[in-house]
Formats: sequence, structure tokens, C-alpha cells
Amino acid sequence: MTRQPLLLLDVDGPLNPYAAPRLRRPAGYRSHELMPAWWAERQARWAEGEAKPLRVWLNPAHGVELLALPYELVWATTWMAEANALIGPNLGLPELPYIAWTELFGSDPDGLHWKTRDVVAWADGRPFVWLDDELGPQDIEWIAANHPGEALPLWVDPRAGLHELHFAALREWAEEAPC
Repeated sequence: MTRQPLLLLDVDGPLNPYAAPRLRRPAGYRSHELMPAWWAERQARWAEGEAKPLRVWLNPAHGVELLALPYELVWATTWMAEANALIGPNLGLPELPYIAWTELFGSDPDGLHWKTRDVVAWADGRPFVWLDDELGPQDIEWIAANHPGEALPLWVDPRAGLHELHFAALREWAEEAPC
């Protein structure tokens, strides 16, 4: 039985274009005020008093488009399990597996993004595409050298989020990826 490739989804950047101009929500996106546990903890450290919700922009059309792709969807985000409670329902996504990070925001001795080693370990040799706004050349090179399967780390501009060009690349890669 052939398994679908994995599509590893970061939330902030690809699905939530958090770096878009503050007062100009991108077309098609809706605003949500959410309070994930990691955000509340950070807010408590930064400010005195009650934590303010995180403003998140999500495009409900992305859920439909993601579900139409020939991939097994997986959360690869700091939101972890909370993505299923706070992000997925706003996109029309079912509950998805998620990567439980070894250490949130940890530093890597080789200068890799803190998610990179966990992503490769979680994929366990399966073909995958990883959508993230913090991927760098060193991550791409390390994945190519250390992941035995096909992989496409795909950087997404956090000012714009996912666009049709990303969905076209995902469809094309899935057609060519050996599973």
C-alpha cells in the first residue's frame, strides 16, 4: 500500500501571515483573537497584568485547498495540539497529528532552525514537504544530507502567507514524489 507524502504545516507565517502590515488584513483572511497556552506564558513574562489574546489571520479557503491535496497533513507548529482546537476549526480541518517538539525555541549547535532535527526525525524517512517561514539554506542542506526520503522544505513569506503558487508547487511535487 502506498502512503501519501506528509505535508508539515507551520501556522504562523504560512497560514497566519503575521508580518503583513498591521492594519491591512490580507484579502480572504478573517481575524481571530486566540489564546494558546504558549502565548499566555510568554505574555505573562513580558507584561504585568492579564495576557492579551494573539491576533491571528486565517483564510478559510486554505482548509479546503489543503484537504484537496494528496498529502497526509501534520501540524509542525509551536501551537502543537492546540492547533487542532484553535486553528483547524477556523480552517475547516479535521484533527491532525502534530509534532511534539523536543525543545521549543531551543538553539542548535549547527545553527539549524530549532524545528529541523525534530521534523526529520518525525518524518522517519517518509517523503515530506515542510511549509515554514523560518527555513534557511542551512536547514535545506541539512535535510538533504540527513533525510533518506524525498523532501521539499518550502519557505513561505510571513508577510503574505500561502498563495496559489504554493498550492501549485505542492500539487506538482506530490505528482513526482515517490511514495
